[in-house]
Amino acid sequence: MDEAARDEVAVITRANTADASQAYRRGLWVHTTLADALRAAAETSPRRTALVDKDIRLDCVTLDAQARALAHTMTKRMPTGSVVSFMLPNWHETAVIYLAATLAGMVVNPILPSLRDHDLRFILEDASTAMIFVPDQYGGHDYAVMLERVTAGMSRAPEVVVLRGGADPHTPYAALLTPPSGNATLPALDPDSVRMILYTSGTTSRPKGVLHSHNSIHALICQIRDHWAIEPGDAFLVPSPVAHIGGSIYAFECPLLLGTTAVLMDRWDPSEAVALMNSERCTHVAGATPFLQQLLSAAERADTRLADLKVFICGGASVSPSLIRRAAEYFDHAVVTRVYGCTEVPVATVGAPRPDEAGHAADTDGRAGIAEIKLVAHPSAPAGDGEICVRGPQMLLGYRRPEDNTESFDATGFFRTGDLGRWANDQYLIVTGRVKDVIIRNGENISAKEVEDLLADHPGIAEIAVVGLPDARTGELACAVIVPKGDLRPDVASLFALLQRKGVAKFKAPEQVVIWEALPKNDAGKILKHQIRATLIKDG
Repeated sequence: MDEAARDEVAVITRANTADASQAYRRGLWVHTTLADALRAAAETSPRRTALVDKDIRLDCVTLDAQARALAHTMTKRMPTGSVVSFMLPNWHETAVIYLAATLAGMVVNPILPSLRDHDLRFILEDASTAMIFVPDQYGGHDYAVMLERVTAGMSRAPEVVVLRGGADPHTPYAALLTPPSGNATLPALDPDSVRMILYTSGTTSRPKGVLHSHNSIHALICQIRDHWAIEPGDAFLVPSPVAHIGGSIYAFECPLLLGTTAVLMDRWDPSEAVALMNSERCTHVAGATPFLQQLLSAAERADTRLADLKVFICGGASVSPSLIRRAAEYFDHAVVTRVYGCTEVPVATVGAPRPDEAGHAADTDGRAGIAEIKLVAHPSAPAGDGEICVRGPQMLLGYRRPEDNTESFDATGFFRTGDLGRWANDQYLIVTGRVKDVIIRNGENISAKEVEDLLADHPGIAEIAVVGLPDARTGELACAVIVPKGDLRPDVASLFALLQRKGVAKFKAPEQVVIWEALPKNDAGKILKHQIRATLIKDG
């Protein structure tokens, strides 16, 4: 990260951590880092399994040794504070890379493997990535070749490291795991410094880099420990991508800070998930609605109630109360609850996990944990609703670009989520809609404006509005409402083909196309998406 960005982060940090002393007093923020936790785990429980990746089981001492070897290599190849990106599935090597970057004092940047040239190029350039780790091949896609295309046009191309295959011109991963010689040391770490940058889609036409510190993540881990009945020896099934804040904390942080085991899945298969949960005695799972739906169906087919499961945390998309109730009834030893959060303020609510809260687990998005939540009147909100604003020790430091911070925080340091909500019983939050124009499909955020901008030069499109519609399987689907140009009538296939040519991730492509003669607008010419959405839902 360049010097100007570090200065900006310092300003943001001072502005948004006025309650730092309280966070330290409560033990949510500490003067140590994950590097200290890794060292302690290697010394006190060296043979405890930290990660399970199919037939590979990494214990704490092995994880420490591999991460340290890679960290020393990183310090020889780039300055402390450089950005290290990885675009990897849920593999054990991904955890080694994450921890190595942490030990080396780098800023780690997880990138979704489902992204393609367009998004990847933007992230690498915006973050000033110095090194990126990718698979040679994964899911039928050639990542090594994609990186050759992307980096060829960059003025400051990162070093590309390839895992599980690959050859020149890229660096093989195994070549970087040489143990250090002599008395090589790693840098001292500041727990309040930036250690992670995650890119998230919003209402802007480009992703925004969300900055987290060691301590913002530490506070998050303390919160879930205290509210989700996590104990040493528990096991998390991790099907959610580790390039998301959710998947990353369960795979990388909890095994060291809470003494748990992460059971990784690089491809979601509900029947395999059921088998893994039984064989590895998994106690916790967190994921978007489709994971819960499909896991429940697979468990019913296998005639198992997953007796070891203690908690299923569901969020990231529209969650049906009936699904929560049905799952809670079937998994009779488990709490199944909805939660609310975002990359900027992960786990803003902790759900309703106590036995006396069962009635709120399905019908609300839960109560606040360590965060403060307030609802602020907003012109687009129905009576009784307000924009959800959140402040707490687990919140972001700020965004990578200074201009992205301008409208994101209020005068008292609350983050403006852009979501709308109301209170139930004065303490349980119900998320009712969004001010921001974001579609959440299978837990992935899709910026409607970004997709609209990318499709604007389609020869058959005069005007376009992309909106999210409820979908029982994915939470939401993306529908493109198009005013056609001339005699052309764009369809799903032609939109998909254009986005593919532009190197856009498949999950961002609209799944439905509707042709209208005109789009509804207000007197200022602004497209009225709420009217479009309401009409489409009504016409169903």
